[in-house]
Amino acid sequence: MICDKKYQEKCIEEVVSLCKMPSPTGFTHKVSTYLMQRIKELGFQPIQSVKGSVIACLGGEGNPLVLAAHIDTLGAMVRAIKPSGAIRFNKIGGYPENNIENETCLVHTRSGKEYDGTFYLTSPSVHVYDNVGTAVRNDSNVELILDEVVKSKEDVEKLGIKVGDFISINPRTIYTNSGFIKSRHLDDKASAGALLSLAEWVKTDNVKLNRKVYIVFTTYEEVGHGGAAGIPQDTVEMISVDMGALGDDLSCDEFKVSICAKDSGGPYDYEVTSKLIEIAEKNNIPHAIDIYPRYGSDVEATLHAGYDIKHGLIGPGVFASHGYERTHADALYATLQLLSEYISC
Repeated sequence: MICDKKYQEKCIEEVVSLCKMPSPTGFTHKVSTYLMQRIKELGFQPIQSVKGSVIACLGGEGNPLVLAAHIDTLGAMVRAIKPSGAIRFNKIGGYPENNIENETCLVHTRSGKEYDGTFYLTSPSVHVYDNVGTAVRNDSNVELILDEVVKSKEDVEKLGIKVGDFISINPRTIYTNSGFIKSRHLDDKASAGALLSLAEWVKTDNVKLNRKVYIVFTTYEEVGHGGAAGIPQDTVEMISVDMGALGDDLSCDEFKVSICAKDSGGPYDYEVTSKLIEIAEKNNIPHAIDIYPRYGSDVEATLHAGYDIKHGLIGPGVFASHGYERTHADALYATLQLLSEYISC
């Protein structure tokens, strides 16, 4: 049973809302609170794990399946305050410094204050420095400049900013008339939005599920242990709903759902992957089958934690992963189509 096309727009609304909420790994409480409320509004009873994952059962009986997306994103933390008042930062998650150069951001203090800033090269002016275009960007020559009148380390400390404060990167979320969503953190808020839309479809259309189905939103995926705990104990199968990457040798694009056959953690379960491919082919769902050598997922953390489960990985095609990302409404709908057919009678 394929969900109606109207859920494509509902999915986009969810994705845009989620992308605008700061949630670097370790600082996900705001979006977790939102999800708890949103899932209750949909008519389900979510619970929260000790380390912050949000879990809800959509219904069904037998052969329990988990569909997992992560709500933590790339970000940074204050590493040191320089004598000049600039901030040296430490990255959360894997991305090159040039992917955030000249991007605006927020510093979140533990007292609840927030301060605007921008990531700059330490020698940013082309009228002064001859290496602006050639300097290798790294954690020693890209810094955060606050939009505050600060001229010393002491000035910054008076604002209440300390080492260990979180830094969120401006998502700059845009939904274009042509159906593209451009934003940071589509990894993995595109798929988190898809799971919320799937839940709304199940409840609104009174969908009969072919098995017991959970949705889980994890909070530490970008640092490798999101799915290591908080997964329902009766789970026998888990699918990470993450993203498909675009590039050389890959057939995925921004209009398809990616079905991953293998990534850096090894092959995904043969039966699960084959079933996903069979459904996509039978229902003419735009899809790609790809291998991602530089990719890992939540379900692999679950396996490493000792869960005896079958596992799979799918997600909408996302361009420029871990940068200023882009996908299309068609990829979101293809993901919804595949999931809805996979879980319904």
